[in-house]
Amino acid sequence: MTIRKTFLLGLILLLGLPAAGPAAEPGITDTELTVGVSTPLTGPAALWGVTAQGFKAWADYLNDQGGLHGRKIKVIIKDDGYNPARSMANLQEMKDQVFCVGPLLGSAPCGASKDFWAEHKIPLITPYANVRIYADLPKDKQRWVFMSYPDYEDEAEYLTKYGVDKLGVKKIAMFYQNDDFGQMAMVGVKKAVGGLTGKAELVKAVPYEVTERALGTHALALKESGADTVIIYASPSHSALILKEQVKVAYKPKVLTNFTVGDPIMAKLAGEAWVGAFITLAGNIGMPGVDKEADKVVEILLKYNPDFKGKEYLAVFGAVSMMHLAEGLKNAGKGLTREGLIKGMESIKDWKPMGLGAPVTYGPDRHHGLNSSRMSQAQADGSNKPIADFVVYKSRF
Repeated sequence: MTIRKTFLLGLILLLGLPAAGPAAEPGITDTELTVGVSTPLTGPAALWGVTAQGFKAWADYLNDQGGLHGRKIKVIIKDDGYNPARSMANLQEMKDQVFCVGPLLGSAPCGASKDFWAEHKIPLITPYANVRIYADLPKDKQRWVFMSYPDYEDEAEYLTKYGVDKLGVKKIAMFYQNDDFGQMAMVGVKKAVGGLTGKAELVKAVPYEVTERALGTHALALKESGADTVIIYASPSHSALILKEQVKVAYKPKVLTNFTVGDPIMAKLAGEAWVGAFITLAGNIGMPGVDKEADKVVEILLKYNPDFKGKEYLAVFGAVSMMHLAEGLKNAGKGLTREGLIKGMESIKDWKPMGLGAPVTYGPDRHHGLNSSRMSQAQADGSNKPIADFVVYKSRF
């Protein structure tokens, strides 16, 4: 040992100071863990922001139960208006404040931030977006992301085949959001039609931009296609708008759509045009009003946020994401690090959060924990009634 090192060690002992240990990771203390969320609270996808509120409400519930390993969970929610530039700004602001990030919403925000997680070594828990964004990343970047969300291509293929095989669909038109969300669904529709040996055809594809509000010409194009069925991959507001415009031009096709508009509030937004629509529900949650396990979760959530009344489906969707994070944190133990959270998430096997949905399994080689749907139909009373069992597709990464 050199004279200088001996002197410094002696000085530390003399002053009674501990030798410096590794710096603590951001967003965590012995009593608190901070989670960030960027989500649309305003703009065309504002309704989807209910998921972030459900995420926080379940954290509040866990905190009232004592938290996890002595830590309370603090959730920071920032509005991004469904805009990828605002989402990235939010993430940059939060990166030194949070331990991990909760359900980032939207294929455009998720695509813009796909390299952010590995770069800053921040776990992303259950994003809501096109699964292929992460499936196409190298493995060292995938390990920072845990997803339990239906793949749009797989779901759209199932939705199309269901329409043809069960409903007698012959001519399909598609109204879709012109980004990864709608474009990946288009791939699934085309794949299904191509494999159905002439039983059905895609006769028209009508895209829209998220900034558009006037959809009369879109509805007219769908009607003029002669399609007996319209497949919709759109935000809640745009889905409601196109359905109302179809009524105006006296066009009444079968309507097939996906879980992102699975909340029964669509009956209020779209009115009578919504009744009878076929909706694939996400396999990672249950349906309030149908599944008793989901009703139990709703009962808890309403105590923390009465504004969830009428928006229960999306609130449960968000709460389930907090359940995933909480399970990973429980498995990680009290001596928590981000690497520990990754291992804790990877140890989740055949698990159903609060008994909801199909079983979830993560692992070192599987960060897409569940890829599943089940078919439902919109009822006259405003509910969406499941009419088929869960269908589980292969994990994508």
